[in-house]
Amino acid sequence: MEGTGAEILGVDITALSRGDWNQIEAAFAAFGVIFFRDQIMTEREHIEFANRWGSIKINRCFDQHPQHREIALVVKDVADTENNGSTWHADHSYDEEPALGSILVARELPPVGGDTLFCSMYAAFDALSSATQRELEGLHAVHSAHHVFGTSRNDVHTSRPADSAPDDARANVTHPVVIRHPISGRKALFVNPTFTIGIDGMSEIDGLALLNQLFEHCQRDEFIARFDWEPGSVALWDNRAVWHFAKNDYPGERRVMHRITIDGCALTPGAQTERSEPTLVQRAGATIAGGVITAAMTGIAEVIDPQKVRQDIEIVSEAPEEEPLTPLDFGPLPPL
Repeated sequence: MEGTGAEILGVDITALSRGDWNQIEAAFAAFGVIFFRDQIMTEREHIEFANRWGSIKINRCFDQHPQHREIALVVKDVADTENNGSTWHADHSYDEEPALGSILVARELPPVGGDTLFCSMYAAFDALSSATQRELEGLHAVHSAHHVFGTSRNDVHTSRPADSAPDDARANVTHPVVIRHPISGRKALFVNPTFTIGIDGMSEIDGLALLNQLFEHCQRDEFIARFDWEPGSVALWDNRAVWHFAKNDYPGERRVMHRITIDGCALTPGAQTERSEPTLVQRAGATIAGGVITAAMTGIAEVIDPQKVRQDIEIVSEAPEEEPLTPLDFGPLPPL
């Protein structure tokens, strides 16, 4: 993978030992999105794997699996011209407690196309100048689902519940622009182009101007990974650490994915004092090529207790060879 994320090889996620699980947890915390290949997983095993991460959130915006309501059916059929998720977004950022993330399993794939892109909000934050980071840490952003799922929804978005009344009634929420990630303890940007509509306390014009600057910054190539799906592929991403974007480049073909979303928690500002207890990354073991995790996120590297790892599990991440980034400085922000 280039840009962000890690691909984990040599493990069956339906039959994990405690050591396997510790390594997968650590990789998830370190990278924000992890990928598996060659998995043979039933719907029940998909649900069991999801339950290990937390309680399951039943999704209203997709059809449910007829036998397993926990599984949302993400389908583009042969006659469909639009797909779901073809804008950069973080699922459920409009909730008071945004979803932890989702586990997506490939069930039926087009011959070519249908890749999913992921963008690291850790890397996007780290690439800002320290002055801009401090300015952003004092802000809260407004998130909304009205324009996507309500009766006033925008036609760009195709995943819509049959009954829009609950979304019309849903109040907008605010979250810190910079969060202290609840699992990794790292700072990350928490805004996204689909559901973030303003900055609390700023005029609409100033808020949107700032958000558009951030959105443009976050979409730099060095923060992005592109995952090519194969039969047996599984992706697990953290909505508090990455955006995602589903490519719609397979006209006349059918694509069927099974998705389970996991409940999250309230988010704390990035400026909050760092956690005194060890983070998950520090507590658990993980390995890449003999024990070193190299995150393909702007040259960040972590070495995590290589003495405790199983050597036959391989976590693969191909960091691009690039010059160090010049921190981006937005200059003084508009007054609140």
